[in-house]
Amino acid sequence: MIVQEGISVQADVGSNAMAGSGVDDARGVYGISVAAELVGMGVQNLRAYEARGLLEPGRTEGGTRRYSANDLTRLRRISELLAAGLNLAGIAMVLHLEDENTQLREAHAGLIAAEHP
Repeated sequence: MIVQEGISVQADVGSNAMAGSGVDDARGVYGISVAAELVGMGVQNLRAYEARGLLEPGRTEGGTRRYSANDLTRLRRISELLAAGLNLAGIAMVLHLEDENTQLREAHAGLIAAEHP
């Protein structure tokens, strides 16, 4: 439960709690302080990870960071890798390889679907 400016919000992001509800997991909706609280990190860590290229939150027209459910999932993965003993350079490599692997799997699935309609 997050309370911000007198408003209580029950948040269960990252587990796809709203699957099938039409919610876009890539849409930035969380401010930096809410995102930091949801993933259990400090605001300064989120800024540092962005500076190191580990994630790219959306921005409003005024330049305010907006984190999506996908960003929160990525931040949780960064936390797991840090706990496993990787440094930020190693984490960058792992995340890149995981992203590449996902893209290749999606491309492969598309090829299989095209071959067997």
